[in-house]
Amino acid sequence: MARKIKIPNEHLKRYARQEQKRKQNVRAKRMYYLIVCEGEATEPNYFEGLKRDLPKGVLTAYQIDIEGTGCNTQSLVDEALRLKAICEKNSTRPVDKLWVVFDRDSFAANDFNNAINRCAQNNPVIGCAWSNEAFELWYLLHFHYYQNGMSRQQYQALIEQNLKPHLGDDYTYEKNSAEMYTFLKKYGSIENAIRNGKRLAETYGERRDYADHNPGTMVWVLVEELLKLNPTGGA
Repeated sequence: MARKIKIPNEHLKRYARQEQKRKQNVRAKRMYYLIVCEGEATEPNYFEGLKRDLPKGVLTAYQIDIEGTGCNTQSLVDEALRLKAICEKNSTRPVDKLWVVFDRDSFAANDFNNAINRCAQNNPVIGCAWSNEAFELWYLLHFHYYQNGMSRQQYQALIEQNLKPHLGDDYTYEKNSAEMYTFLKKYGSIENAIRNGKRLAETYGERRDYADHNPGTMVWVLVEELLKLNPTGGA
C-alpha cells in the first residue's frame, strides 16, 4: 500500500490563495458583452439559447449579459447607454461591446434610421442588430432566403409553414416562446441564416435608407460575432 504524502497546511493555504487570485484575474480580464433588446422575451430568449450553446470555455473568457427592455429605436439606444453606465459602475470594469437589438415595426422611418445612425456615430460604436420589419425575419432565414417585402403579420404563417413538417400540423408559433432557438437549431440552419442575412445586406449596398430595407436584418452580424468568440479570450 502506497504511503500517503502529507502536504503541509501552509502549502495548501498558499496554493488556495494563488488559485483564488488566478480566478480573480481571469474574471477581471473577461471581455464584457452587453446586449440590450427591444423585446422583453422574444429576442432575449433567442440569445440566451445561443449563449448556452457557445463552445465550452467561452463563458469563462467572456461575460455576456442580455437585457430585454420594452424600449424601441431611439429610446432603446438611450436605455442601452444607461444600462452600460450602471454595469460599469457596479462592476468597476468597462463594457467592451454594447449591442442593441430592435425592429422597424410600424415606427416612423426617421426614428428607425436615426437610431441606426446614432449607433454608428457613437464613440465607441454601438453594435446595431436591427430587423425590418421584425426579428422573426431572422428565424425565417434559417430555412430559406426571402427577398420580397413582407409585413410582420406574414411572419407567423411562414414560420409555421417551415416548422409544421417537423412539429405537426397543430403547431402554432408563439412570439415569446423559449423554445425557438432549439427549434431553429434542430430543424433549420444558423449557418444558412448568416449567409442569407449577408446576401440580403449585399442587395442594398451602401444605401442608408434602412427603413426601406424590407426585408432586411443585421442580426447575423451579432450572431456571427458571438459564434466566433474564442474560449481563450481572443475575439
